[in-house]
Amino acid sequence: MKTVFFILFLIGNIAAQAQEQIKWPNHKKSTIILTYDDALPSQLKVAAPQLKMAKLTATFFLTSDIDSSSIPQWRNLSREGFELGNHTVLHPCAGTDDNPVPSDHYTAYQIIREIEIMDRFLYAVDGKTKRTFAYPCAETTVGGRDYVDSLRRYTLVKYARAGGDSSAFITDFRHLDPFRVPSYGLEGGETGAQLIAFVKKVQQRGGMGILMIHGVGGDYITISAKAHQELIRYLETQRKEIWITTFQQAMNYVNRHIPLKAQKL
Repeated sequence: MKTVFFILFLIGNIAAQAQEQIKWPNHKKSTIILTYDDALPSQLKVAAPQLKMAKLTATFFLTSDIDSSSIPQWRNLSREGFELGNHTVLHPCAGTDDNPVPSDHYTAYQIIREIEIMDRFLYAVDGKTKRTFAYPCAETTVGGRDYVDSLRRYTLVKYARAGGDSSAFITDFRHLDPFRVPSYGLEGGETGAQLIAFVKKVQQRGGMGILMIHGVGGDYITISAKAHQELIRYLETQRKEIWITTFQQAMNYVNRHIPLKAQKL
């Protein structure tokens, strides 16, 4: 009988360790990361002012679409604590009509070289070196081949954000691949209530949730300025419960407390 109880204890202990909850800083109960892709004008015009008014931070994944008029604004955001991440130079995606650069004929070396060039471009903007990355169109393949392990080997970026739906939040940190970090990719038209519902799911599970946002009140894959503001207002009310931070800061924290498997190729 003692042997049976011992085996059951071991099984329960192993299961508990596999789903061990991370302890967030300052007694927060969950983490939310707001990320914005493609360096869109509406992000500077609408999203950033709403975030700054609420004194919240976020991550902006930039492409070479930044120019002489927007670069000073992006530089100022970096100085104010926002993260500028790498989203490649040309944003190549597989055979899509609404993306001007197809990735179908890219090799892993070509996409990594493009990421390297964008890193240098961003260094000229904010003076920072190691940064995070978001896969264009949330695709981890080019030319029909997965390039995640190649990106891992080149050590150009620290962490990489991938895609997912409204169920894509993280609770199992021991098995989190820092180069395939899932996020809730908005499809456009989501209401404030839908965005808040995602945040509440993350809160209930004590995990980490990342939102992938494009246009805010304009541009494409757009959510309304009203929906974005409703999300921001909800996050404001949850400051004591939710750690709202940048992608790199959150991942650095996770990696310090539960070493991630970046070395596994």
